Amino acid sequence: MNVLSFYIAKEILKGSFIVLLVLLTLFNLFTFADELKDLGKGHYGLKQIFYYLTLTSPRVLFELVPASALIGSLFVLGAMGNNRELIAMQASGLSVLGIIKAAMLAGLVLVTISVLIGEFIAPLGEKLGQKIKMSAINEQIIMNSKYGIWLREGSSYINVRQAEDDGELSDISIYELDEQHHLRRAAHADKASFLGKKTWKLENIKQSTISTEQIEVSQQAEQSWKSSIAPNLLKIAVVEPNNLSLYDLAMYVQFLKGNHQKSHTYEAAFWGRAVSPLTTFVMLLVSAPFVIGIHRGISVGARIMIGVTIGMGFNIIDKIINHVGLIYDLNPPLMALLPSLTVFAIVLYAMKKAQT
Repeated sequence: MNVLSFYIAKEILKGSFIVLLVLLTLFNLFTFADELKDLGKGHYGLKQIFYYLTLTSPRVLFELVPASALIGSLFVLGAMGNNRELIAMQASGLSVLGIIKAAMLAGLVLVTISVLIGEFIAPLGEKLGQKIKMSAINEQIIMNSKYGIWLREGSSYINVRQAEDDGELSDISIYELDEQHHLRRAAHADKASFLGKKTWKLENIKQSTISTEQIEVSQQAEQSWKSSIAPNLLKIAVVEPNNLSLYDLAMYVQFLKGNHQKSHTYEAAFWGRAVSPLTTFVMLLVSAPFVIGIHRGISVGARIMIGVTIGMGFNIIDKIINHVGLIYDLNPPLMALLPSLTVFAIVLYAMKKAQT
C-alpha cells in the first residue's frame, strides 16, 4: 500500500468519524427530547435519561455507520476533487481503481469497528438501557433476568417467562403471601391474554392453596385475573432483535423454528444485521462516480445534501422492502440483499457512464 492510498483512507476515516459523531449527537438530542415526556414518571429523572442515552448510543452508532461512510467519503473525495488533489494523484500514477481501493480499505476499518460494537456492545447496552428505563418508570418491576421478568403487586409476586409482541403472556407463575410473609397461594398458567379494564384471562391454571394443616391443589381451564399490570409494562420481557447479537439471533431463530413458532421477523433482523457490512462498502462505492468524473465546483453543502439524500432514500427503500418481505413472507436473505444490490448496480452504471 503506497503513501497516497494510505492518505486517502486516513482522510475518509477522519471524515466518516466526524460525520458519525455529528449524526450520533443529533439522534441523541432528538431521543432526549422524546424521553422528556416520561420525565417524572416513577423514578425516571434526568440521571436515568442520560444513562439510557449512553447505553443505547452503541446501537444507534452501529446503525449510522453506513450513512456516515457515505457522507464522509463524498465530503472528503469531493474536497480532494475541488482542490485538484485527485488530478495530482492520478498524474503521479495512482489510478481511479487505486483511489476506490483506498476507499474500500477505509470501509474495512469502519466495518470491523461497527461489527465489534454491533455484536458485543450494542445488544448488552440496549438491554440494560431498556431495563433502566422500564424499571424506573414502573416500580412494579423488581427483576429482569434470563428466567423472565419478576413483578410485585401488593402482596403478590408474578414471574412471566415469555411475553409476545401482541401482549400475550406465556408461562406465568403467581405467588401470594400472607401478612406474615408466608406463602399462601401459588398458581401457574400456561397463557394469559389481556381483556382490558385491568383484567387478564388465564388459561390452563394449576393452583395450590397452602395452610398450616394442608395443601389443596386445583386445576381450571380458564380463569379471570384482576391485575393493574398493563401489557406495555411487559415489553421489557419481549425478546427484541436490537437486544441480540448476530449469533443470538441465529440461535433464537433456530429455537422458534424448533418450537414451530413464527420466526420471520427475527430472520429478517438476522439477515439485515449480516448484510450491514456490505451496505457500508456499497455506500463508500457511491462516491466512485464522483471520483471518476472529478466534479469540481460542487460546494460542501451540495455534497452533504447529495449524501443525505442518497442515505435517506436508501434507508426508506430498505425499510419498505423489509416490511413487504414480512407482510408477504418473502425470502429474508433476498429482501436484505436487494437494496444493496440495487444501489451497487446503479453505481456500476454511473461509473461506466462517467468513463465514457
